[in-house]
Amino acid sequence: MALRKGDRAPNFILKNAEGEEVSLYENLLNGPVILTWYRGGWCPYCNMTLNYLSKEMPKIKKEGAQLFALTPEVPDSSISTKEKHDLKFEVLSDLGNKIAKDYGIVYQLSPEVASIFQDKFDLHAYNGDSSDELPLSATYIIDQEGVIQYAFLDADYRKRAEPRKLIKELKKLKSSN
Repeated sequence: MALRKGDRAPNFILKNAEGEEVSLYENLLNGPVILTWYRGGWCPYCNMTLNYLSKEMPKIKKEGAQLFALTPEVPDSSISTKEKHDLKFEVLSDLGNKIAKDYGIVYQLSPEVASIFQDKFDLHAYNGDSSDELPLSATYIIDQEGVIQYAFLDADYRKRAEPRKLIKELKKLKSSN
């Protein structure tokens, strides 16, 4: 079951696109964190969302928050996405969807869809495994105590958390402290 507002966010340590370790709880010491998952650099909806979030980073930072994008892609694929789109936030490799599973947001592709993805762009090479699992469209805002204050989840990969909504939620969180 997917984590919801009010749940405690599991800590994690993942590698960023440069291979450096990033800890959720260490970063929460500096302010709230937005976690957003994307399926991979091969997904046009994911790329549009990442670009839009990157443009909104000055407003996110103004509210004292950081943004991490998590992907099941291997680091070589995630660094390509970060560089290609000149992203202004950390891209973290969640190999095997380990953290996505901790948050309860992983789903199994049908054999038909998995076959298409494998034939079209080699999903197994992107993710470094043959699990045919992907994360849902999910975004969380986590406060400095590690509690989820906002949760967006949708099985439809075309639907994403609106950056304006994220900034509004960050403002509410800031004013309640």
